[in-house]
Amino acid sequence: MKPFLLLASRAEDAAAEEEYESYLTYGRLTPSQLRRVRLEAAPLPQLDLNDYSAVIVGGSPFTSSDPADHKSETQHRVERELAGLLDRIVAQDFPFLGACYGVGTLGRHQGAVIDRTFGEQLGGVEIELTEAGLADPLLHGMPRRFTAFTGHKEACTRLPSHAVLLASSQACPVHMFRIKQNLYATQFHPELDAEGLVTRIDIYRHAGYFPPESAEELMADARMYTATEPMKILRNFVDRYAN
Repeated sequence: MKPFLLLASRAEDAAAEEEYESYLTYGRLTPSQLRRVRLEAAPLPQLDLNDYSAVIVGGSPFTSSDPADHKSETQHRVERELAGLLDRIVAQDFPFLGACYGVGTLGRHQGAVIDRTFGEQLGGVEIELTEAGLADPLLHGMPRRFTAFTGHKEACTRLPSHAVLLASSQACPVHMFRIKQNLYATQFHPELDAEGLVTRIDIYRHAGYFPPESAEELMADARMYTATEPMKILRNFVDRYAN
């Protein structure tokens, strides 16, 4: 089997390692089957997509809709590199799954409106699949409504006409969409369980997602939720595209 490629951009080692382990666990992959590149650490190397089964973009502290002068040089570089890679991925309809940051990257690349209108605080939310979502192979075996963990400053306000809306929440109208047949993005985290969310709340308590003094309360709230359905997306993605 060709490996899957995880493109990560979390500078905090604890968050980066937890994310990688989650993709291994819930994708049922071994380290040799999931190559990781940490984009925040060094420029993206030359990639031949033929060497991989699919590309996954993990979450990120970067906010793509921020004004250009508010972004670091590292963020500008990462955005340029991802945009260039997406040129090739979209042209080939090469299997792609972007989680959280994937909405900002794939969405902006395809002409979606990405802004802060529909941000959500870290925690559990109820996701509802559209009719197209219920019929999509990546969501096979999932109920119409399920709990997922989320936490994002920005979201998609308007999809381009060629995108297919697959899932929404009460507070965020675009939680998952598809471009062409093989390009997916989710606003919620399909890799994240309660303990993983607790780790991120602790690490990102001063990152502007929530008032720092509310971190302990958010951690307690996170442990009250059980999110197991979103992980089926990772298993379906791996089963569908492993080659």
